[in-house]
Amino acid sequence: MDATDWPRLYRHGRDLFTESLDPGHRTYGEDLRSEGGRELRRWDPFRSKLAGYLLKRPVRPPPGPLRSVLYLGGAHGTTASHLSDLLPDAEIFVVEKSPIVFAPLLALARRRRNLLPILADAQLPERYLADVGEVDFLYQDVAQRDQAGIFAENAEAALRTGGTGLLMLKVRSVTQARPAGRVAAEARSKLTARGLTVESETDLRPFSREHVALAIRN
Repeated sequence: MDATDWPRLYRHGRDLFTESLDPGHRTYGEDLRSEGGRELRRWDPFRSKLAGYLLKRPVRPPPGPLRSVLYLGGAHGTTASHLSDLLPDAEIFVVEKSPIVFAPLLALARRRRNLLPILADAQLPERYLADVGEVDFLYQDVAQRDQAGIFAENAEAALRTGGTGLLMLKVRSVTQARPAGRVAAEARSKLTARGLTVESETDLRPFSREHVALAIRN
């Protein structure tokens, strides 16, 4: 098992593992390993686009501690649980609008002290901004049509100056007709027009055939 630039993230071949913040418990049936007194959870890149991104583009952690994260589109908590492992001292606000999906996310948060679930629509950041405040990192994985617009609204509301973010752009949610490259280019233009800097674009194939990851700085 090889260490990475992230203190609680490890790599073994093409597999990523996070050091568990909740030893002895699985979130989605993932493999567990014990090594050096730590319990490690396999992070499936075919179920988590963030894992796929870190395999395709092994980035360094941002300079300085990440104390607060706004996560849009938490779903059942697969990726959120690994982010919880990676950032044990951060407050991770997880927004999810589906009451059905929110129930398992809420149960997960009871076991993980740094996950703070919010039942809300990511298109309406004014409804949860008072609870979230200013954040260091904004992560978005929603399948709604105006994904770039939603990201920009939340960045304007909550992302600190100099803060960073990742937008997992599902191009087929935007349109079925135009090429993925054009959809990504339009999203980049919209983000830039709102004062954000798109630092990189990463195709997530083979882990996700319909997503690109846009790394963004405020």
